[in-house]
Amino acid sequence: MRKFDAIIIGSGPNGLAAAITFQQQGLSTLLIEGADTIGGGMRTKELTIPGFKHDVCSAIHPMAMASPFFRSLPLEAFGLSFVKPEYAAAHPLDEGETGILYHSLAETVEGLGVDGESYRKLVEKVVTHWEGLAADIMGPLSFPKHPLSLASFGLDALQPASWTTKRFTSVQAQALWAGMAAHGIQPLNNWTTSAIAIVLAAVGNKYGWQIPIGGSQSIANALLGYYQSLGGEIQTGFWVKDVRDLPSHKVLLCDITPRQLLQLKGIGLASGYRRRLAGFRQGMGVFKVDWALSEKTPFKDLRCQQAATVHLGNTYAEIAESEQRSHLGKQVDKPFVLFAQQSAFDSSRAPEGKHTGWAYCHVPNGSKVDYTEAIENQIERFAPGFKETILAKHTFSPAELEEYNPNYIGGDINGGIMDISQLYSRPILALNPYRTSVDTIYLCSSSTPPGGGVHGMCGYHAARTALKEHFGLLL
Repeated sequence: MRKFDAIIIGSGPNGLAAAITFQQQGLSTLLIEGADTIGGGMRTKELTIPGFKHDVCSAIHPMAMASPFFRSLPLEAFGLSFVKPEYAAAHPLDEGETGILYHSLAETVEGLGVDGESYRKLVEKVVTHWEGLAADIMGPLSFPKHPLSLASFGLDALQPASWTTKRFTSVQAQALWAGMAAHGIQPLNNWTTSAIAIVLAAVGNKYGWQIPIGGSQSIANALLGYYQSLGGEIQTGFWVKDVRDLPSHKVLLCDITPRQLLQLKGIGLASGYRRRLAGFRQGMGVFKVDWALSEKTPFKDLRCQQAATVHLGNTYAEIAESEQRSHLGKQVDKPFVLFAQQSAFDSSRAPEGKHTGWAYCHVPNGSKVDYTEAIENQIERFAPGFKETILAKHTFSPAELEEYNPNYIGGDINGGIMDISQLYSRPILALNPYRTSVDTIYLCSSSTPPGGGVHGMCGYHAARTALKEHFGLLL
């Protein structure tokens, strides 16, 4: 059998990033994927009607554009291109106002009127210094490369979103901020939830919230194309249950969750490390719906039709209550819904004249409740007539998401809750969180810093650690 320097289990953004990082150093790698197609959260399939292409998980990609690792790769040469909608995000309210995240700081500040300067004070330093801050924000805890800039960011970022929201006076600005923070999939009164809002808003102002032409699968395909151009090998359709079934290798990197690592046979994890992994906490799950539509979604405010993402949750108070109840395991009648309409900007997603819709809401982990009607009611609330445009639909419950991708335990798409106790100390509190108790095995999934999202930084940092410790390479 062929011998490899490294084997990587899992072809999500982090598994691909780890494999590329190794292959860039001239080492031999094998990337193994259990499913029939690569990509993890970056997959696009015809889930409803032939000709309608739906993003299975991730759809809008602000962090892909902001990722220092992805930006270092020649992915355009491998067919990847993005489209930037008119607006990054829109947040309509019952009263008719709409909060807009523009693709520039100046426009967003102007659009927020009396709250513009409060917004500027929260995000401007991140927009201005992103290139310097990114390595510190999107990596493990270490002595910062830009301590003053990071400290300035941290003073606001550590606060709960429930605190920073009070800096705004208008219902419009408060709601827009709540929608940003709710991407963290946790109660808005949790510490560090302001960090999620600040980073997503700042990245939107700097790079935009962009959509990959052809679907999220296009990102995976471009990463794979580059990896293979470097000589990397891949095997799909192989679910690894016992590492003794793998070819000979020097190091093993796992783009999987702590629970899956504990289930792997043949690795001999230390009992103390196993106990600490077993204490890793999952976050809320999601319930997702995809639609084939006869026309564009008829939002009351037509600007919402030009937004990459539409946040449907009305006021800060309503969103905060929704997230809190879901976190406590309670059913929510009016959930916070994240809605995308990729076909409005990428004609390859649907037959001519037709459209797609993509949405999910946060639910208790492992919830068995069907949230389809609740999600559609929220869309109808701000886009009367939406239900009449539905040609077909496909749903993913938390259990079905986990069956489709075992990393989504109970529907948790972030690889574990990203609260203050697990933001950087994931999966355990350690100087180097990518190491396991076996010196040749590393975790490189979103259950390691910096956590969930399509950015590849977890895989990149894990690979750097392994390259240093086993091959004497310093990147």
